Amino acid sequence: MRTLHMRGVILGLLVAGALSSDPAFAAREGSFEKTLKVSGPVNLDVETGSGDIEIRTGPSNEVNVVGRIRVYNGWFGRPADDEKIKRLEANPPIQQSGNDIRVGHIEDPELRRHVSISFRVTVPADARVRSKSGSGSQVIDGTQGTLDVEAGSGDIKVRNIGSTVRVSTGSGGIEADHVQGNLRARAGSGDIRATGIAGGLEANTGSGGIRLEQTAPGAVRVQTGSGDIELKGIKGSLDAQTGSGGINADGDPTGTWNVHTGSGTVQLRFPSDAAFDLDAQTSSGSVNVSHPITVQGTIGRKEVRGKVRNGGVPVQVRTGSGSIEIL
Repeated sequence: MRTLHMRGVILGLLVAGALSSDPAFAAREGSFEKTLKVSGPVNLDVETGSGDIEIRTGPSNEVNVVGRIRVYNGWFGRPADDEKIKRLEANPPIQQSGNDIRVGHIEDPELRRHVSISFRVTVPADARVRSKSGSGSQVIDGTQGTLDVEAGSGDIKVRNIGSTVRVSTGSGGIEADHVQGNLRARAGSGDIRATGIAGGLEANTGSGGIRLEQTAPGAVRVQTGSGDIELKGIKGSLDAQTGSGGINADGDPTGTWNVHTGSGTVQLRFPSDAAFDLDAQTSSGSVNVSHPITVQGTIGRKEVRGKVRNGGVPVQVRTGSGSIEIL
């Protein structure tokens, strides 16, 4: 009886595998495309429950929306699945009021059920964009207006943006390249990488590394629960904190620098003519300073306080466990 039972289990698994690999039992799919005429700056609002979003730039007088529909309902599709696809293809979730365009909003809760729509939207370069997904990746490239991107979970990539950017994801990585303005990036868990940022940066992740390359002045504030922080070309004030991880930063301290890690090595690189007030301390490790310094108070292996080149803005460095190097 045991042998017969095992044969039955194996046969059931084989049948299930065959059904799931048969295209007839895969998710039902459909698509739509619509082009909208516009004049002047566009305000675009895109949302999807589960699906990817891609936004790129094109002609100045139109917005093009391509949607890819998937309906998931187990192995066996039902007539209702095909009906949902037909309804969405005949009446895509796209609304226009002048230059205000909304994509992806579906009022009918039954029509949203088990439906995933991925969008590829082409907009004029000067568009202002808001993009939101429950789960799925997002890529936005080339828009010059303000950009606001949000995801419940999924990776987000923005590049060649001409204005302020706000981006957040509950779970996933964030990449930002060539932003001509301030950047605010938040992740519940995941790495944050930002290069070519011509403005200030605020970056926060619960767990993950943070890497920044700044090309124009702006205040920088970065924090991670656990992960390394790497900062290049800082041009202004800096507040960098990690619960556990190393911090490596170079730049010109024209504003106050506060650099703290619970556990990790700190290395800061300044110009050869930089002037600042240094307060560096480690609980376990050593402090090494390559710049000429006039000591104030105590100087020792684990603590250095003094003025570099007659002093200037405050630079405070702390690590619970690790060495500190001021180069």
